[in-house]
Amino acid sequence: WTSTDSIRDRTMPRSGVFMSAGGTAETKEDTASANMRYLTGIEDVAKEHEVFLLDMWGVMHDGSTPYEGVLETLKKLKDAGKKLVILSNSSKRRDNSVKMLNKLGFDPNDFDQIITSGEIAFRMLAGDETLECETWSTLSEIMKDGDDSRKVFVFGSGNEDEEYCTSSGWTLSPIEEANLILARGTFTINDGTGNIVKKTNDEDEYFRVLQKSLEVAASRKIPMLVSNPDKVRPDKGLPPMPGAIGDAYENELEDGEGKNLVKRIGKPFKEVYDLALCDHQSDPSIACMVGDALETDVTGGSRVGCTTVWVVKDGIHGPAIMEKGNGSHEPGSVDVLKEFNVKDGTYAEGSILSPNVCLPHFRW
Repeated sequence: WTSTDSIRDRTMPRSGVFMSAGGTAETKEDTASANMRYLTGIEDVAKEHEVFLLDMWGVMHDGSTPYEGVLETLKKLKDAGKKLVILSNSSKRRDNSVKMLNKLGFDPNDFDQIITSGEIAFRMLAGDETLECETWSTLSEIMKDGDDSRKVFVFGSGNEDEEYCTSSGWTLSPIEEANLILARGTFTINDGTGNIVKKTNDEDEYFRVLQKSLEVAASRKIPMLVSNPDKVRPDKGLPPMPGAIGDAYENELEDGEGKNLVKRIGKPFKEVYDLALCDHQSDPSIACMVGDALETDVTGGSRVGCTTVWVVKDGIHGPAIMEKGNGSHEPGSVDVLKEFNVKDGTYAEGSILSPNVCLPHFRW
């Protein structure tokens, strides 16, 4: 594991070829964008749906400022009686997202629910029996053995990692003693001894310790809970996120072990959608997933049967789309979608993604 190979880009083509009406050989990836509707705003989609599941970073804001037109769009959706649910892969708890929304000028009360993967993971770690989604049986088995078994080794964000764990009833422990790994960040490694390894201090040492820790964990078959499935961050260079640690751990494990030993909470996985739709008793077909990331937002929405709206000029794919399209998002989005669909090792697991709607920005 190094800073340059942390995201394993496995691009083995895997789909078949068929012939078009004109006799030209085409793959399923070539035609994935054929039925994608290119719209300039969400208005027409709003007429057809009652519930809007919204990603935050890359759709609503860039981490520091709301995107142009987003506040007005949210108001129009609320005025039209739509239910708005935030689905965030943030590894932090819900209150942190509420603070962020307030700071950026959003009204948290506009949203029927604010769901973060970090909140769900926390409640699982705490053994919250009121959580209205499937829990992880592997975690439940560890917790059955009492407080002494709740020993966790943390790949952290460096921000409130220890409080997050201890307040949910867990003790930070070295990898040789831990019964669980929590991957919630890619900045620090915390084993509870007070010797926190920080990537900002020594990046080479951070990746050396990370790799060694994964090797020890794999030899002990320690389960890993990934509280943010994102693999890259939408910053310059697309630096790795906790989802990449999950992938790296699976690579250390023997074939087939990862399915039982690595649990990811957040988009595109089932738990967040169960929670997002349970309050409304919604048929997924009247819900719309609005996101910028193919691997998490579009994959997750497609998997549960929501209409998927892919926001392409803001967020994680924006630079590549504009470069491939020579400044035009329509041809660029076709190329980026095709490239994604021929990759192996994504959360799509072999499915050919075909977003229902393509928007340049989340606007009315």
